Amino acid sequence: MSQPTAVPATAAVDYRVLRTVPTYAEAQRVVDTLSDAGFPVEHVRVVGTGLRSVEQVTGRMTNGRAALYGAGSGAWMGLLLGLLLGIFTVGAWLSVVLWGVLLGAVWGLVLGLVGHAATRGRRDFRSVQGLEAEAYDVLVEAGHVEAAAAHLDGVRPTA
Repeated sequence: MSQPTAVPATAAVDYRVLRTVPTYAEAQRVVDTLSDAGFPVEHVRVVGTGLRSVEQVTGRMTNGRAALYGAGSGAWMGLLLGLLLGIFTVGAWLSVVLWGVLLGAVWGLVLGLVGHAATRGRRDFRSVQGLEAEAYDVLVEAGHVEAAAAHLDGVRPTA
């Protein structure tokens, strides 16, 4: 078993590295193991190290797609506004909602096209951004690190 190493104190609490694992799922398993063993997991943190930004390109953005996505999001906004306004109408509730959806879709279509044209071809693709870590440190407050290590190793802690 490796000795826990010190890390800089965060929020005025001294944390120590209990384990370093390559994936978040493994870090979750470590914390779950501690929890199943009855360890007070409120003394545990999971910290990603070596963070990097990752952008996954999901497809090409054309005028047609910009119009379609704009119309779709506008229709949702129109539905919301139509439902809110429909609360205050007497009798013609459904027509208020349908007009809201229709007008929202038209405005969304126009704004989607204008927004896409404003990029002037510099960003003709769609993507999703996220963060990835190279490794994950499972940190435990210094006063509880020996008990946590004992729980992970299957040894009954003394005291």
